Amino acid sequence: MRKKKIFRIISIVLLVYALAGLAFFYGQERIIFNPLPVPADSSYHFNEPYREAWVDLDKNTRINLVQFTVPDSLRKGIVLYFHGNKGNVRRYRRFAANFTKHGYEVWMPDYPGFGKSTGTITEPALYEMALQVYKLARQQYQPSQIIIYGKSLGTGMATQLAAVRDCRQLILETPYYSMRSLIGMYLWMYPLDNLLHYQFRSDLYIPKVTAPITIFHGTSDWIIPYRNASRLKSLLKQTDRFITIPGGEHRNLNGFPKMQQELDHLLIR
Repeated sequence: MRKKKIFRIISIVLLVYALAGLAFFYGQERIIFNPLPVPADSSYHFNEPYREAWVDLDKNTRINLVQFTVPDSLRKGIVLYFHGNKGNVRRYRRFAANFTKHGYEVWMPDYPGFGKSTGTITEPALYEMALQVYKLARQQYQPSQIIIYGKSLGTGMATQLAAVRDCRQLILETPYYSMRSLIGMYLWMYPLDNLLHYQFRSDLYIPKVTAPITIFHGTSDWIIPYRNASRLKSLLKQTDRFITIPGGEHRNLNGFPKMQQELDHLLIR
């Protein structure tokens, strides 16, 4: 009787394990990405001056690129801003002022399925999107005028782009060591190398970035824990900086004077 009970418990545990693994395998896009689409013919109503452009990756994938502008007399460069995993550009537009006040245009692409952008998300498609946005920027700017900025999920795209293209600097806000290492902190019991569709190997790309790198991360970040991001320190060049924001959480770093002061310092150089 005891053996049957133990066998039943083990069977239930294995069944739950298998079902949870299958649920993650087929539903991981909903965990990693949380887009908010809007009709392509709708209008944004931003207080900041802006224009829109489109980047066609293939016949099914069209990227909406919102370009927050500055007067020509003040313009000194551009920030390619790769945002987080939620919503669309509406959610992140408030951060454009961090850069436009210093004379930098800010280009924010929405990922496939986000905002007005169409197509299917894959890791190669996201890298190709970032590359095409960079190529569009190079029609107007030199690499010495281009800042690549990644926030949260977008740090994976920003890092890969900076590894294959020159820029003035790479700035990362709340990055992760790799998607595998981040998910593994929660689902350590699964063979994620086989289950995970997205790798975002920042740990492989950061050593290939020749531009200066600055990283901002808060000690109270529970979405991308500080201990995961801090593993990137060992991969940085001596001149790179990892700036710790004590008490900073995942979504509120811009509210800390230390981050604003350090970011202003980077942009007025």
